[in-house]
Amino acid sequence: MAATRLELNLMRLLSRCEALAAERRDPGEWRLEKYVAALEDMLCELKKQSGKPAPELLNEYSRKVDFLKGLLEAEKLTSSTEKALANQFLAPGRTPTTTKERTPATKTVHLQTKARCTGKMRSELLGTDPLAIDDSEELNIRKRKGLVSNEKQSAVELDAVLQHHQDMQEKLAEEMLSLARSLKNNTLAAQNVIKQDNQTLSHSLRMADQNFEKLKDESDRLEQHAKKSVNWLLWIMLIVVCFIFISMILFIRIFPKLK
Repeated sequence: MAATRLELNLMRLLSRCEALAAERRDPGEWRLEKYVAALEDMLCELKKQSGKPAPELLNEYSRKVDFLKGLLEAEKLTSSTEKALANQFLAPGRTPTTTKERTPATKTVHLQTKARCTGKMRSELLGTDPLAIDDSEELNIRKRKGLVSNEKQSAVELDAVLQHHQDMQEKLAEEMLSLARSLKNNTLAAQNVIKQDNQTLSHSLRMADQNFEKLKDESDRLEQHAKKSVNWLLWIMLIVVCFIFISMILFIRIFPKLK
C-alpha cells in the first residue's frame, strides 16, 4: 500500500527530529519539543485513518516518537546520574526512517546520548571539565564525518564511534566498580571500628555497674558496722554510769556523814 500524504509528512518530520536530536542543542532550543508534539498529533491522526499503515509500522513510529519524548524528558533532569539512568530505559527504533540510513538514527542518537551522559558522569567523578570532553568528542566526530566520501566509509566511522563510546562506558563502569569496592571496604572498616567501640562501651558499662554494686555493698556494710559501734558505745556508757551510781550509794552507806 502506498504511503499517504500524512504518513509521508510524519516520516519527513520524524527524520528532521532525529537529525535535531543528534545535534548539540542549546538549553533554550524549542524546535525539537514542538516537533515532537506535532509528531504525536500526526501519529494519532494516522492511527484514526481508514487506510492506516500496517500495525508493525505504526508500532515502529510510536516507538520512535516515544523515544524522542523520553529523550527530551531525560534532558530536563538536573543530575547526570539521573540522565544516564533515564537513557538506559529508552528504546530506540529498530528500522531506519529513510532509505538513506544504514543504521536507525534513533539508535545512533541513543548511543551518542549515553556516551555524553557517561562522559559527564566520569568528569564529575574525576573532577575534569565535561564541556571540554564533549567538545573534543564532537570535533572528532565532525572531522571523521567530513573525511568520509561514501556510505561504506560512513558506516565504518560510525562503528568506530560506537566502539569508542562502548569502550568509554566499559572504562567508566570499571572506575565506578573500583570506587564502589573502595567505598565498601571503607564502610566495612568503619563498621568494625564502631563494633569494637560498642563492645568497649558495653564492657565499661558492665564494669561500672559491678563497681556500683560493690560500692553499694560496702556502703551498707560500713553503715551496719557504724551502727554496731554506736550500740556498743551506748552500752559501755550505760554500764559505766550504773557502776558510778552504785559506787556512790555504797560509799554513802559505808562512810556515813560526820556529825
